[in-house]
Amino acid sequence: MNLDSILNALEIVGHHGNIISTEESIVLSNSLLLLQNENHFRKVYFWGRIFGADKDYYIAYGYVKDALLGKIYYYSTNCVDWGLLPQPTDYAKTLVPLCTTKFIGDPATVIDILIDKEETSLGKVLTGPIVRKLKEEDRLSATIYLINEDACVVPRGALFKRSDGVVVENLNFDGLSALESQEIRCFLHFRSPHQKWNTNLLTRVDYNYAFDFLDTIDTDIPKGCWTIQQCAGGILTLVKSLYWPGMVIYHYVETPRYGFVYFGHGKKILDLPFMLNVL
Repeated sequence: MNLDSILNALEIVGHHGNIISTEESIVLSNSLLLLQNENHFRKVYFWGRIFGADKDYYIAYGYVKDALLGKIYYYSTNCVDWGLLPQPTDYAKTLVPLCTTKFIGDPATVIDILIDKEETSLGKVLTGPIVRKLKEEDRLSATIYLINEDACVVPRGALFKRSDGVVVENLNFDGLSALESQEIRCFLHFRSPHQKWNTNLLTRVDYNYAFDFLDTIDTDIPKGCWTIQQCAGGILTLVKSLYWPGMVIYHYVETPRYGFVYFGHGKKILDLPFMLNVL
């Protein structure tokens, strides 16, 4: 969520059980403003909050030029002191889905992950369980990466791709209409596209490459992993990911106000396909 609308947005998600106190929200807003000025960010955003056993992690990011590829992430445990989040490693991204314990709240903590499967290591095939170590700071970075890949969403037209390839916010974005806000194909993944450049264009009659360069969420597998809810008499649309409980995307219909925020334990529901089949 944008720094300019952080207090209002926190009130929106507060009605759904995700609460930050008034004191925390004011301290958070002021500290993010300082973070923006110190790093000369064009804009800064509050990404969300990951719950820990001892302390929670508050996540924020900003960008200087490119709104899609130029994001720099920071984390804090007190809403005041922000540390630079390292880039996620392939090692951490592989081990994060195997983590069963909660976050502690100490970035220096090293956890043990038990892997009960065969693995080739140094030319040997390990047939018994092995233990891998993972630093919590690296786990946090990889978790945020995975959530961004699966569950961060923006409405169609909110981002604009310039002729030089730089992605910026669309200043002429007036919001989705009442009908468009109820269509899941009008919401796009806020990450680098995984499909070919012409895939999204061929699925729309009113295509526009400057807007439709991102992947739509209606092609996500399995079908039904997203829910759309109309609130406040139809003027507010909420999109939620069932894979990552706690991720909420909000958009005020026919207005440029939108955003997303995550409040959760950083755990993905891997059994979701089986749960949807039962339903």
